[in-house]
Parts: sequence; C-alpha cells; structure tokens
Amino acid sequence: HGVVTGKPIALGGSMGRVEATGRGVLISAREAMQRLGKPLAGASLAVQGFGNVGSQSARLLHEAGARMVAVGDQRATLRNDRGIDVHALLKHVAEHKTIAGFKGAEPMDPAELLTLPVDVLVPAATDNVITEAIAPKVRAKVVVEGANGPTSPEADPILLANGVLVVPDILANAGGVTASYFEWVQNRAGFYWREREVNERLVEYMTHAFQAVFAATDKYKTNPRIGAYLVALERVAQAMQYRGFYA
Repeated sequence: HGVVTGKPIALGGSMGRVEATGRGVLISAREAMQRLGKPLAGASLAVQGFGNVGSQSARLLHEAGARMVAVGDQRATLRNDRGIDVHALLKHVAEHKTIAGFKGAEPMDPAELLTLPVDVLVPAATDNVITEAIAPKVRAKVVVEGANGPTSPEADPILLANGVLVVPDILANAGGVTASYFEWVQNRAGFYWREREVNERLVEYMTHAFQAVFAATDKYKTNPRIGAYLVALERVAQAMQYRGFYA
C-alpha cells in the first residue's frame, strides 16, 4: 500500500496530508516576506481559487495573521478591504459548494483580483493566469504559486523587472508531494507519525528548500524559477557523478 499516496488514514495515509500543499504555500509566503524584511502577520492577501490548495492556504495564512482582502472561485470573486473571515467563508463553502453568496464580502470583477495592491498574491486555480498582458499590472509584492504554472513564460521577466518576488510552483506547492514522501516513509516503516510531527518536518523541509532555491537565485543572479531548476539539476548532476555515467 506504499505505492499510492493521499490514502485515507485507515488505509495507511498520513496525518496532515490534506493541508500539506496549503501549508507549503504558507511557509513559502512567510519566508518570502522575511526575505523582503516584512512580517507575514498583518500582510494583505488575495487568493485566486478556493479548492483544496486555495482554501487551505487561505485558512493557514489567515491563522498566521494575514488579512485576506479578495478571493475568487469559478462562480464568484469577492472583496473586503477590512479582511474576509476565512473560517466563516469555509463554513459557507461547506454548505453551498461555492463562495458565491457569502455575506462577508462584496462581489468584484474577477479580472481585478490579480492586480490588487496586496502584499501576497496566491494564484491557486489554474495555469497561465498571469500572462504577458496581466504581468505589468500585477502590484503584489510577493506571488506564491499555489497552482501549477499560473505564470506564463513571457510574464516571468516582466514580474522580475517590476520587482515582484515570485515563489515558483516547483517550490511553493511542493508541500503536498513532500507530505506524500512522508506517507511513503511511514508506510515503509510501518510506523505512523503524529500530525504535529508531520507539520514540523514539513516546515523543516520546505524552509530548507526555500533557502536552497534562493541561494541559487542569488548566486547565479537569476529569477527564483531558474534558481529552482538549477538546484534540481545540480542534485541530479552530483548523483550522476557519484554513481558514475553509463552509456
């Protein structure tokens, strides 16, 4: 049963797996804000997408003190500059399967969510939402890519030139696959960790990964996405060197 991850607890799944991707987004956002010399507590936040990744990210960032001012799903986009009560929103979604109709915020134009002047923007819906046309309008200080590929290749250099710190998907949403690795390890050992242990290990792994990516980014004077690829390639090259090359 160790070949499949994300299993129910009763079938050998891991505690903390459901929240893991969102927790990785939280850790990435916190580290990115620290890199800018700013605290996460009190930071303004916009989240695009309110599925598992978006909702868990919103909840965990809210509990860390961030103020979510805008959120969107497939049916609605809402804004409240004073801050949206994420726990109340989660209760609403559990009952109605959408954020539409939530009374704690006002409807807004979905196209405006990505360009709000917030501290942290989490695109957690789908790919290619920050395009070459949208990128010049992005006013967030930090973009934490909860979705896979939300920034187009043409948009990346524009964000970099405008001083937007992008935590790339390969890093930002790696909390889920890291927890899947934890699940595999627990299956192999036949010994299961408490949720607190899973979360503590996830913080350790994600923080180390963030530091490695941005060390490469600084060393090679490139953007964080290329920095992440360089870390990966260096690890592969090192492993090949130690094991030997085979024709």
